[in-house]
Amino acid sequence: MSMNSSESVEMYVKSVAELGGDRQPVPIGRVAERMDVTPVSANEMMKRLGSQGYIEHQMYKGVLLTRAGLTMANNIIRRQRLWECFLVDKLKLDWARSHELACDLEHATAEEVVEALVSYLGSPTHCPHGNPIPEADSQELLETGVLLSELATGHSGRILAIRPESHEVLAYLHHRMLLPGTEVTVVEAAPLQGPLTLHMNDQEVVLGLNLASLVLIEELCCP
Repeated sequence: MSMNSSESVEMYVKSVAELGGDRQPVPIGRVAERMDVTPVSANEMMKRLGSQGYIEHQMYKGVLLTRAGLTMANNIIRRQRLWECFLVDKLKLDWARSHELACDLEHATAEEVVEALVSYLGSPTHCPHGNPIPEADSQELLETGVLLSELATGHSGRILAIRPESHEVLAYLHHRMLLPGTEVTVVEAAPLQGPLTLHMNDQEVVLGLNLASLVLIEELCCP
């Protein structure tokens, strides 16, 4: 589905936020990869967003969200995660597919509809994938926990959230039952950035380090 100009701006701003652009500079190449566009296209959009006051560019480092950019990103993420709650909790649609569907809905949702969703859903605090739902016009991206990829061998944790979300990643993790609330223990970490062997639900699962870096956990205990 093609995006209009307004949707394109929103998607770029949200992508920068999801890549950590509220805390540290994000290389434009990573934004291009996330958006599935050429670096040239991403660079042109970064110039446009800079002129509109949504990002600032740090030479040789990347782009950071301004306060205005973070407010925009949080409002987009808020709409997306509320729709995810509605699609999964009320319509009983697929847990992994809900993210992609919500991304289509988030750009065409008026503020009165957002607030009606909040009321109808009972003011949820987290989406079905474990990520916090920002307050309206918030300038803070709420994030807790540590990355599963950083959990030491022998240590255990409870999965809090998957981020940044994508249908492919969510479907893969769902198939292996690596869901929010699941407790895992790192049995082995292969050398040279190799995969992790995890113990969970009386079985072992092997997960690549790149995927493990998308899983936020709450560490439970140390050996």
